[in-house]
Amino acid sequence: MDPKHLRDLVIKPACEAIGLYSLAAEELLLGTACQESKCGTFLKQLGKGPALGIFQMEPRTYHDHWSHFLVGRELGQKAGAMAYWGSTDAHPAPEQMIWNLRFAAAMCRIHYYRVKDPLPAAGDIPAQAAYWKRFYNTPKGAGTVEEYLNNWRKLS
Repeated sequence: MDPKHLRDLVIKPACEAIGLYSLAAEELLLGTACQESKCGTFLKQLGKGPALGIFQMEPRTYHDHWSHFLVGRELGQKAGAMAYWGSTDAHPAPEQMIWNLRFAAAMCRIHYYRVKDPLPAAGDIPAQAAYWKRFYNTPKGAGTVEEYLNNWRKLS
């Protein structure tokens, strides 16, 4: 996917819609998409993994956000407004992150919003890569900071 389109048509409007936009967040989400799905090349984790969408969020993480953070909050209402619920569930199905790009971006931004540490500064891509590794991929995850930086340079 064209990174400018991803930034301008998906990431920025999604973050603005939930009231969590900043240039630093926009860059971090673009970097996350570059690393996790090669900027939208993959919509579901390759192999047998459960991760979904261009940000490759796992359903378990998604459900945790809804069950322990979003339900009953205005932020949850704003995120939910981007989703087509189509069910009687307490929150949208995680599979929406596969095809609803703005909803997936909102969920990725919410993931980072829950982190106590502030976002790295806009333009500090190495710090953003380290932040992604620590708080999104996690220390036990297979991704590396170097891989993130290479994907940023290649795809953004």
